[in-house]
Amino acid sequence: MFCLFSLISLLVIPVICNKGWDINYSSKTKCALKGSTITLSGTYKHPNHLTVTEIFWTVNPSQGNSINLMTLPDYRDRVQFFQNKENRIFFLKLSNVTHEDEGMYCLRIVTDVEDQRFLGYPGIVLNVTELRVEIPAEIIEGASPVLFCRTTCDLSDKTDFTWYKNGKRLSESIVSDQLLLRSVRRDDTGNYSCAPRDQKHLSSPAVTLSVRYPPQSVSVSISPSGEIVEGDSVTLICSSDSNPPALIFRWFKENQNSAVGSGQSFIISSFNSSHSGRYSCEAQNQHGSQRSDSVSVAVEGTQRAVLQTVTGTVAGLIIIIIIIIIVFRSRKRKRECGTEDVNQKQTADSSDDTYTALDPASRTSADIYSTIRSGDFRPPDDTYTALDLQARSSDYETLAVTSAHPH
Repeated sequence: MFCLFSLISLLVIPVICNKGWDINYSSKTKCALKGSTITLSGTYKHPNHLTVTEIFWTVNPSQGNSINLMTLPDYRDRVQFFQNKENRIFFLKLSNVTHEDEGMYCLRIVTDVEDQRFLGYPGIVLNVTELRVEIPAEIIEGASPVLFCRTTCDLSDKTDFTWYKNGKRLSESIVSDQLLLRSVRRDDTGNYSCAPRDQKHLSSPAVTLSVRYPPQSVSVSISPSGEIVEGDSVTLICSSDSNPPALIFRWFKENQNSAVGSGQSFIISSFNSSHSGRYSCEAQNQHGSQRSDSVSVAVEGTQRAVLQTVTGTVAGLIIIIIIIIIVFRSRKRKRECGTEDVNQKQTADSSDDTYTALDPASRTSADIYSTIRSGDFRPPDDTYTALDLQARSSDYETLAVTSAHPH
């Protein structure tokens, strides 16, 4: 659309096409890789009586709008102009090309006569592309697929390609945009990319190639792996190497024509002698199937059941003994605590009586006699106990004291 608009607008731009003006470009279109550096060129002629004062490249010109690329911010650091004056060839070198650079590039020639200017239209149309790898939708082991290094436009410059697998360069003899893989194996699975020769920084995004194949190396494992005792739960597990992974599994027992189970795991919850025999499994995906070698599964003893019973009995006895010990110790502690309380009470009572008896200041004469009675201190035929102490003379007091300490 911009080309049509530019062509219409150029009809009103004053140019002289039949009086010595002429511009020829190296090509009409240019296809470049994103990130690459391109060079555009054109030759020009002008009337001999005019002097060229300026020549430059412009992009997508329109009426009154032919701007020098050198002055545009998006181009300023990426564009260079140079020329061969003898042959009147003018070059444009543009680095780190992006999709925003797509458009029509034209030469603009300015002379010493203001209205004698010339725009070389139409110019060179630039298209920007990126590399991409195309692979078949499905690749089966043994096939010979071809990988392609594609672009959205045909690269203008002759380009040799380098191929990479998982970032590592493949044979240097491969320089085509096609890569043939003969009789692919599972080892050929990986991430493939392509790039212009010796320009890995312009490489395509990596594409994963996945080689598909039927189940192989099918095997059976047993859990638990040790001795099998009658009553055990036994699990048989089927493993295989396939792409895509196997989703269908069938289990077979020797001397039986039909499958005895399905699923990647085959569980026998309570194994006994009737389950003994040789078992095999078959793994299957959409590309084929394979059956494993058979494995022998048999009961080898009953010791585990006996051991479990003994272990359970011993554990029960231990628990009972522990409970008895706890109860015994608890009762013993209670008895000891009761005895201590009684002793403490008796000690406290005795202590109180002693100090009370020894404190004569706090007791009356009646208390003293009471103390004698509580101690059962009654001398036989105590003559002096009946005496009136108030009426006794001092002689009687001596006798009284003597009688209080009998020999």
